[in-house]
Amino acid sequence: MDQANRNRVVIYDTTLRDGTQAEEISLQLMDKIAIAHKLDELGVDFIEGGWPGSNPKDMEFFEKARDLSLSHARIAAFGSTRRKGIKASDDSQILSLLEASDVITIFGKSWHLHVKEALRTTLEENLEMIHDSVSFLKNNSDIVFYDAEHFFDGFKDNPEYALKSLEAAHQAGADCLVLCDTNGGSLPTEIQDITRTVRARLPGAQIGAHMHNDSECAVANSLVLIQEGGRHVQGTINGWGERCGNANLCSIIPALMLKQGLTTGMDERRLARLREISRSISEMANMSPYSHQPYVGRSAFAHKGGVHVSAMQRNRRTYEHIDPSLVGNRTRVLLSDLSGRSNIIFKAREFGVEVDEKDPAISQVLEQVKDLENRGFLYESAEGSFELLLKKALGRHRRFFGLVGFRVIDEKREWDKPPLSEATIMVEVGDHVEHTAAVGQGPVDAMDAALRKALTKFYPVLEQVRLLDYKVRILPEDKGTAAVTRVIIESGDGEEKWSTVGVSDNIIEASWQALVDSIEYKLLREEETGRR
Repeated sequence: MDQANRNRVVIYDTTLRDGTQAEEISLQLMDKIAIAHKLDELGVDFIEGGWPGSNPKDMEFFEKARDLSLSHARIAAFGSTRRKGIKASDDSQILSLLEASDVITIFGKSWHLHVKEALRTTLEENLEMIHDSVSFLKNNSDIVFYDAEHFFDGFKDNPEYALKSLEAAHQAGADCLVLCDTNGGSLPTEIQDITRTVRARLPGAQIGAHMHNDSECAVANSLVLIQEGGRHVQGTINGWGERCGNANLCSIIPALMLKQGLTTGMDERRLARLREISRSISEMANMSPYSHQPYVGRSAFAHKGGVHVSAMQRNRRTYEHIDPSLVGNRTRVLLSDLSGRSNIIFKAREFGVEVDEKDPAISQVLEQVKDLENRGFLYESAEGSFELLLKKALGRHRRFFGLVGFRVIDEKREWDKPPLSEATIMVEVGDHVEHTAAVGQGPVDAMDAALRKALTKFYPVLEQVRLLDYKVRILPEDKGTAAVTRVIIESGDGEEKWSTVGVSDNIIEASWQALVDSIEYKLLREEETGRR
């Protein structure tokens, strides 16, 4: 085998099967097809489509999969070894695998406990089931992967039998022996020692990893097995899976390519789409992306401490383990009471505002941020409000409108219908006073509609603005109805999104603050770019 092949790791994705066993996830047929296309775009080698003999949805997926135009990936069908007491050629489940795909993955029992308790057969019969199943499938298909279920637990209890189960699959012609930590309880040192034993016993066998995350070691265990000579790794996008999940391919793939010096079916261009595809698949599964996920999470390269940001401005390597752009992510600097002058300067330049590092306004903004966060404001989640605060301090903001007054009424008219919310508002723009009203789905929606209705005749660009998200947090939580309320609003215009914040012991006032910042942010941006 040449060096290129020795360094090549096969990426096998099982999001469409193992991933769907997560408690919160349920994919429809079209979701699975769309995800398969995304995985192909990423450059994974194999996509496990499901268990064709287990349910109608998986059977339908494999029927549709015949017409998928995939550029790189191949679809694999998943199933088990034959039933006891019959030949593989007579087992309907085995035959359904051959109908579904020419790439097949089957699992068999490596742990004598499962042979006796789950299969209720003899150890010898289990070895025959493995050999017969793999041999029959290999003679009638292109590729057969053998998942040695519970291999590491089986090895710890009865190492000789666990190794014999691997030998049965290897002698039958399996293309890869995938060592599974099915209960997810093994530690990296155990994986290393056991993998070395397997490599010594079966030096000519291709081995792979299939790890679960019940001890928070699935990624580490996978990388250790690859380090010990494995060249096939299984996992799911975002680490989805039963119980605590499977090994997270969004962490494994960049670690293999950027840290272990190995190659996959992905080039630099595809790797740079990792974050985008991770988030797209989350959206397809109706799951919120996990902000703190390594490599691809929104917070993966976010920095809050002033000392960290100061060092980052000199050299990004001081607090970032890789260049975020390699996986499609970016550096973010957060603003809070932990911020230093470096955070303010960094954010100003990120907004395209050139500042003198010695400008007293920088210290003014820093003290304002610390004071306001102490009162409940949160600028790391409301960068639109921070940009306004910064530009006010630097004298680069002007007053677009002023409030004369507003009133919000909720009226319940019929028992079986929701209340009617109506907002009346009076604002002044220059020398003109505008007085108008609007209704909405709740008081904040009504207030937003009334404010934009009043201002649109002066600033037509506000017709583009929409309120996209509205979040409320009670601070502190133990004061009940007397607590301070924080409101964060996300707005957008079809091209850009921005978030703004308001804080008050009155939820309507807090919402008003966030709404005003949202409108002012849009108007200031339009004025600066000359598009108004």
